[in-house]
Amino acid sequence: MRKKSLFFITLLCMALLAGCSDGKAGYNEGDSEAKAAAALADRVIPSASSHFTFRTLYADADDFFTVAARDGKVLIRGNNANSMAVGLNWYLRHYCNVDIGWFKEKVRVPRRLPDVEDGDCMQNARVDKRFFLNYCTFGYTMPWWGWDEWEHFIDWMALNGVNLPLAITGQESIWYKIWTEMGLSDEEVRAYFTGPAHLPWHRMQNIDRWGGPLPQSWLDSQLELQKKIVARERQLDMKPVLPAFAGHVPRELARLYPDAPMTQLEAWSGYQDEYACTFLDPMSDLYTEIQKKFVEKETEIYGTDHIYGIDIFNELMPPSWEPDYLGRVSRQVYESLAEADPDATWLQMGWLFYNERQYWTPDRVEAYLTSVPKDRQILLDYYCERQEVWKRTDSFYGVPFIWCYLGNFGGNTMMAGNVRLVCDSLENALAKAGENLQGIGSTLEGFDCNPFMYEYVLEKAWEPAEGGEPLHCNLPGWATAMASWRAGSTDSCAIAAWKLLFKKVYGGPSRPGQSSLVTIRPTFGKYRTYYARPKTDYSDADLLEALELLLKADASGAAYSFDVANLARQLLANLYLTVFADYEEAFKAKEREKMASLEKELVGIIDDLELITGTQRDFLLGKWIEDARAWGATPEEADYFESNARNLLTTWSGEDMLLNDYASRQWNGLLSSFYKVRWTMFFDAVNAALDAGEEFDEDHYQAYWKDVTAFEGKWWRERLGTFPSKPSGDAKKIAKAICGKYGPKVRE
Repeated sequence: MRKKSLFFITLLCMALLAGCSDGKAGYNEGDSEAKAAAALADRVIPSASSHFTFRTLYADADDFFTVAARDGKVLIRGNNANSMAVGLNWYLRHYCNVDIGWFKEKVRVPRRLPDVEDGDCMQNARVDKRFFLNYCTFGYTMPWWGWDEWEHFIDWMALNGVNLPLAITGQESIWYKIWTEMGLSDEEVRAYFTGPAHLPWHRMQNIDRWGGPLPQSWLDSQLELQKKIVARERQLDMKPVLPAFAGHVPRELARLYPDAPMTQLEAWSGYQDEYACTFLDPMSDLYTEIQKKFVEKETEIYGTDHIYGIDIFNELMPPSWEPDYLGRVSRQVYESLAEADPDATWLQMGWLFYNERQYWTPDRVEAYLTSVPKDRQILLDYYCERQEVWKRTDSFYGVPFIWCYLGNFGGNTMMAGNVRLVCDSLENALAKAGENLQGIGSTLEGFDCNPFMYEYVLEKAWEPAEGGEPLHCNLPGWATAMASWRAGSTDSCAIAAWKLLFKKVYGGPSRPGQSSLVTIRPTFGKYRTYYARPKTDYSDADLLEALELLLKADASGAAYSFDVANLARQLLANLYLTVFADYEEAFKAKEREKMASLEKELVGIIDDLELITGTQRDFLLGKWIEDARAWGATPEEADYFESNARNLLTTWSGEDMLLNDYASRQWNGLLSSFYKVRWTMFFDAVNAALDAGEEFDEDHYQAYWKDVTAFEGKWWRERLGTFPSKPSGDAKKIAKAICGKYGPKVRE
């Protein structure tokens, strides 16, 4: 009785002090944290936000939230706005079956809000750092975003408890000021930058100049956008991770500083030497001078939370592998940063310790890490679903680190995610990695087709305040809950579908180049492009069963529509591999009629992929291009941005290079205008050879390869057409037709 009495007193105070008559969420005057949380609610659930009130409680406490609700009034309390945002999301998901995704969609909140007894919903953060994003995400997903996309995504991060986001937008605007103030010309500096979609790899010292020069209008607009981004992130109690100087300089700087120790790095991933980066030795006084100039200018414009991302050897070979050298370099980098900002903390990707693990032996890792004060570092254990580096480095020798789930390479549209391993590995790390495990996060390269995996990882950062097993440790229970909020209702068929997916389909990690055969350059025999992983580790019959269960569900909403389309898309993509294997066998046997029938079937699968992907905004090439063109201040700039946008998704760099198809997507518009054309060219070349009574030998193959290479270059360099930028069609109806058409073949 006492608990209920206190609850009603709380609600009474809430009604008197907050006042929701204006149709907005409530908060007490002077409570800035609650005000920020209430504003978020007004943005994400505008039709229902007046039913919610927020209040800061124990502001000095570790992160926590509580939720209480009675008679359509909901009170959410927490130590800060970020925690209260998580509380809001928890209530919407676990009590209302409402999903708020990372892309802005209309959401429907139930008219009758479920009751929650005061004290029944209390959660504490298990870790104090929740990291999100990857340098690559700013190329594969976010290069063309405006404030509308960013505003909603920042809200999504807050709803999921992210408080340490990577914030690297607009840094070229700062570097432009630094380099021109040091004496370089406008043309030299803008030509040094790459095109917008390739800027992440410029920032990581991989490439210069490709797709440049950057227009001045881009630099100006990105500076203003970054101001908004970091201001909103700070309102929601996030600490944006800003960039600092890693030693990357324009090669023309040598003209002004001829005695400075600058080295041209090896060309990266098949690029020519002209695109290689120039590296300034951190031991030089000039390095410290530039670091100070950049940090001061960046702080003046964007402010600072004293956490800086610097990665000096990402996918690069150091000048020396001697442990003493590695220790000296890391110490000098930190000291240059500390001189610029005495309160600085250095955050680094741990990708190099995995990707170049044959070189980064324990003695080298230890020398590199322990030369910097431990309390001034944060490491990202980058790809933990595949390999946890903390296990082979004595938990990073005591340096604070964040356990990260990567989950996607290149923005490839493939279903992947080893849920059970992620659950077990994270629990094991929290139990055994030591006190220097300070956070949980994600380092995804692109927002792809597995959004629930990232929400799952971030939810593992929280646990019930009263003890007991967290829901996320009970995978069938979590699958049940997630199925309900993604379906918009508690439906037995949706629950059965997701339990099956968790058990049978989501069992393996994402890998580089994981894509369907549709998006790989056609060939017989061994794949001739480097990034080509079309095979899956699960049964297509299980995937079909999950899709058919989902189609039987009494469900609706954006998340449900996406899931239906995504499963149907993956089913078709997997089937393409099976049918092409039959086509290759028919080719070997010279069965022309069978080849013709199978060729027609393969083209038909691509056409059906085009239909189902057209129902989702996430899968539209037209949206990607429209967003890119919107940044152009002139028609010529719009064409420039579109060309850069097309380039990244297809050949990535120049034609016939290592990264070709690395960022492949099964997207509406891209399927019909690019991948289908490549496959048609392949079939035509094979048929022409056989019609002439000749083998499709290496000479024929090389002629076809030359033609398709020329087509790829023309496709991204020239504006060959326009594509739908808004979704169309009924995903459920189209998916049902796909099951009816292809189901019997999948079950064979």
